[in-house]
Amino acid sequence: MKVKLILFFLLLAFTRQSFAQQGFPFANEIRAFKHQDSLSFPKPDGILFIGSSSIRKWTDLEQRFPNEPIIRRGVGGCELWQIVDYYTPYILFPYHPRKIFIYAGENDIAAGKPATFVADEFTKLYLMIRAQLPAAEIYFMSIKPSPSRVKYYPEVYKANDLVKAYLSNKPKSHYINLVDAIYKPGTTAPDSSLFQGDYLHLNSIGYDKWQKVLQPYVN
Repeated sequence: MKVKLILFFLLLAFTRQSFAQQGFPFANEIRAFKHQDSLSFPKPDGILFIGSSSIRKWTDLEQRFPNEPIIRRGVGGCELWQIVDYYTPYILFPYHPRKIFIYAGENDIAAGKPATFVADEFTKLYLMIRAQLPAAEIYFMSIKPSPSRVKYYPEVYKANDLVKAYLSNKPKSHYINLVDAIYKPGTTAPDSSLFQGDYLHLNSIGYDKWQKVLQPYVN
């Protein structure tokens, strides 16, 4: 146990140094997570939710699944490639989770990257997880069509299809369709009443819709 603690604090010190040297995106949020971990490190075999602000802003996620060891690590408005290139050593691998729920890719597309880029970055992340945590269950939470980003819908749907196809024959791997849950009944358009005023992030009722779909996977 002492050795593990020493290694953890060495990693924490290295994290701070590397952030300062590299201009690490969302560095303050990562530091806050590591400080939180230094006070109370999550037990292994938890259920990890990582991704962008749709995870970060789901502030009652832990309360919605009160009997499950939820670890929520949403990072600002991060893009999927940033999770791959920067964050996995700090907010993924140290926790040794048994389940990993991933919501990312929406910001990549909004930044002008194509669906194929998102699928490629997810493939990289998937292979990294498999190499480090071969027993973990991996869940890709489908990218949502946000009303404020209508022009990106074709790439959103294409990215979802590519990831779904990639995971279709992979063991311990799941594509979760969250898109249909936020459509207006009888339509293929998102219900704007499920979003906050920015029409980008879900409100509490929108998260209710997500929770209903996620419940059997989490449990």
